[in-house]
Amino acid sequence: MSRAMQCQGCLPWGSWAQLPWSLAGTRGTRSLSVRAAAVPGGAGRCFLRKILGTSSISLPRGCVHYQGDSQENSAQPSSSRHGQSQLRNVAFSGAIKKHQKSLSAWFSHQPNEERQFGPSFSLDAVHVDPVIRESSLEEILKPSPDLTIQNQLQQPCRKVISLHNLFDVDACGRQVKNVVLYGTVGTGKSTLIKKMVVDWCHGRLPLFQLVIPFSCEDLSHSHAHVSLRRLITKKYQHLRDVVPGLEASNLRVLFILNGLERLNLDFRLAGTELCCDPNEPVPPSAIVVNLLRKYLLPEASIIVTTRPSAVRRIPGKYVGRYAEICGFSDTNLQKLYFQMRLSQPGCSGEESQDRRSAEQENLVEMLSRNLERHNQITAACFLPSYCWLVCTTLHFLYFTRTVPPSQTLTGIYTSFLRLNFSGEVLDSSDPTHISMMKYVAKTVGKLAYEGVMSRKTCFSEEDLRQCFEVEMKTESELNLLEVFRSDVFRFFLSPCVQPGKEHTFVFTIPAMQEYLAALYVVLGEKKTLVQRVGKELSEVLGKVSEDVAVVVNIISKVLPLRFLPVLFNLLKIFPRYFSRVGGKDRDTIAHTMAEELFKEEDYYNDDVLDQINSSILGVEGPMRHPDEAPDDEVFELFPIFMGGILSRRNRAILEQLGCSIKNLAAFEIAKAMKKTVIRKGRRGLPPSELMDYLFFLHEFQNERFTAEAIRSLRAVNLSSVKMTPLKCSVLASVMSTTSHEVEELNLTSCNLDSGSLRTLFPVLLRCKALHLQLNSLGSDACKEIRDLLLHDKCVVSSLRLANNPVGEQGARYLAEALAGNRSLRQLSLLHTALGDPGAEAIAQRLAQNQHLQELNLGYNSLTDTAALRVVEVAKRHETLDKVHLYFNDISEDGKRALDSLRMDRDGVRALVFLTAGTDVSDYWSHILNVVQRNLPFWDRERVRQHLALLLQDLESSRSQTANPWRKAKFLRVESEVKKMLGKLQDGSL
Repeated sequence: MSRAMQCQGCLPWGSWAQLPWSLAGTRGTRSLSVRAAAVPGGAGRCFLRKILGTSSISLPRGCVHYQGDSQENSAQPSSSRHGQSQLRNVAFSGAIKKHQKSLSAWFSHQPNEERQFGPSFSLDAVHVDPVIRESSLEEILKPSPDLTIQNQLQQPCRKVISLHNLFDVDACGRQVKNVVLYGTVGTGKSTLIKKMVVDWCHGRLPLFQLVIPFSCEDLSHSHAHVSLRRLITKKYQHLRDVVPGLEASNLRVLFILNGLERLNLDFRLAGTELCCDPNEPVPPSAIVVNLLRKYLLPEASIIVTTRPSAVRRIPGKYVGRYAEICGFSDTNLQKLYFQMRLSQPGCSGEESQDRRSAEQENLVEMLSRNLERHNQITAACFLPSYCWLVCTTLHFLYFTRTVPPSQTLTGIYTSFLRLNFSGEVLDSSDPTHISMMKYVAKTVGKLAYEGVMSRKTCFSEEDLRQCFEVEMKTESELNLLEVFRSDVFRFFLSPCVQPGKEHTFVFTIPAMQEYLAALYVVLGEKKTLVQRVGKELSEVLGKVSEDVAVVVNIISKVLPLRFLPVLFNLLKIFPRYFSRVGGKDRDTIAHTMAEELFKEEDYYNDDVLDQINSSILGVEGPMRHPDEAPDDEVFELFPIFMGGILSRRNRAILEQLGCSIKNLAAFEIAKAMKKTVIRKGRRGLPPSELMDYLFFLHEFQNERFTAEAIRSLRAVNLSSVKMTPLKCSVLASVMSTTSHEVEELNLTSCNLDSGSLRTLFPVLLRCKALHLQLNSLGSDACKEIRDLLLHDKCVVSSLRLANNPVGEQGARYLAEALAGNRSLRQLSLLHTALGDPGAEAIAQRLAQNQHLQELNLGYNSLTDTAALRVVEVAKRHETLDKVHLYFNDISEDGKRALDSLRMDRDGVRALVFLTAGTDVSDYWSHILNVVQRNLPFWDRERVRQHLALLLQDLESSRSQTANPWRKAKFLRVESEVKKMLGKLQDGSL
């Protein structure tokens, strides 16, 4: 009988909601252990294979041979036996200490991804034990109750057991020798075993004197017969003097068998013969079977880790205790993990201690509040591996100061999948040996893609049946689906926690839907019926073509049937023709990517990095009412992930997971993209959409393609985009692919600081017009700007620093820059808190500049002395012809002195008021427009006072002229000022 028919959980097929959503509660008391580093549930798997695999762990021998308990030894005097016993104990102790040291060194080693996407933590720094629940074979086999995540998070946890109590006596008082520890993908089986070994190495597992770990994956690859003694000494050479005495000694030994689902075990006597001799060579699977039978080393304890689908491979009579890893089913465990992980000293890079601590505390606080709302992220972080993904993503978003090519968001998700799946096959007993990730891409990827195309994130059971069960044709496919349902399904999908949608499913991590949809498309799984039939027919014709050619040649020599070779040649054309038609898939992928990347309905959303941040930390403010219509779903990461998956590094990782994307396919897709993506990128994009486009180019990791795309951008407008250190690094990285000059870079209101300017320094050098208004840039930032303007390759001709707290010290730095700069033509320091000292500092160095044409010092609290000093220097300046001095504290005497300036005589014009003697100033509209644009950032009361002064000045000048044309102009300007004053008082401006 097939496994699919044996399992009650697959009957009826419609009961997708009856999957094993067993979660422990949040209210019970927990025993928390904080010792070893926690990485994704499968994060330790690759790493464990290195340790438990073919590479041996050897140390110098340095111990005395163990002679055993022979009759000759028993005849010796008791003192001699006592001396040899002590000698043996010393030898055993020395060898085991070396074994502990070696295991500790290897198991303390972090996976590459742990070091690549964040600071590396010591094993004793960050680990929270997941909840382990004692189970039974009956509970494993019976269908799970139809529970939602919300209910399961609130139910009390039953039969919780700690890792160190797994071998306690059972309910009947019998000593437990064999333990099966099972859990779905991502719950932390490999990490827990890693922690167990480290605990033993550090003396925190005194129940056992010797621990011997094995990887079942490596055992499955070994087909030669081998004895248990040889198997141990091959892996751990320094135990070669301990192994001969394992059977005779009283050592308390623990064997760890990690990943039993990789082995096909046969417990029938006809299938696996009995073996009690550790020196007898047998297949590795036979060693495992006889260890579990207690026929080989009956006193040894054994712990087996496996996925739920493989639990039944061991007969229940050989198992003393079943234990299920329930992950972080307690939200307090999730909070503890995040607090410890995000508070590590190396988490935030090289920033100052105070700023670093404040930002870390803020992140932890926001994340805790989001968890307390029982949001979907609470259900996601039930899996420890997703907690790792959340922390890694936050580290990427907040603490990335430079972006190496290997560090991309797509790379994080691809590496996350490798850590959890690492090329595992879905079912080792299935003849197809399809990789788990390939199966996920074909099935879950299809569901994800259809959700993206229909812009939905919630899926009904009918949606699941359409994607998973409709095309089931064989018994093998049915068995694979059942394994997937029990082992992998809830890694990707979980019940929705939104009220009214409890019986629907959502992707555990929202961005994972877009990643799998992108993988589904790039792998070419999205095919029409004609394409699928054509491909199958082409493969069939291609396989039989050689055999048909032989037969046709023989028949044509015997019979005069000349039409047969012609017919066969026509038949051979079809595979070649289909291969050409199949190449159109590349154009389709490129077209899909371009259409999704430049969707006009998504133009004014937040950029994708802010969207990810909000999905993790939540949105501050009142919660949405259940009856309120939800916003449209946004899938702007989908095309970005498509580009990221095509990068060389991600393709190499996906190749390890069984998802092959050929170099030629990636090249043809990139070639097809140039026709659409670059052409659409030339259009004027809104700032947030332009940031997404730049992020797409960064994720794509194709330098030639990126250079061609960037050369087409002459103006870059990112105003109002919150330029985090990551976004600044992405902008700098993408722009560095070319060296062309940028006409304009608008970074107005982008939350820049001195660190941002340092990151963007190479980009700023190449910008002609640079807008840095409204960024809280103080004296430290002005120091960076000074270095920028003094650089010999600087081409900045227009610099706007309005509404920044530049201050006196900042003005001194800018004055130094003016003295040595040759490119700057326009400098705006409007509302930068210069005061008289700042203006004086600029006036002192202004004479050394020979290229500046326009200087704006408006709204800086300048008095007559400072204003006249600047104007006096400007009069002697060769090129400076315009100085803005409006909204300063200039008296009537100062106004008259400035009004007397004449362009033809003094060579400079001072813009102070809306009047110019008895006429209206030519720049009155410019001054009022400046006021209107900056009013949200200025002191309204002070603006009102200045507007009142301007109005008085207009009325006074109008009364002094008899020219009706001028009076009309005065009245027009007065009406504009009065209208602005009225709106200011009403609060409508």
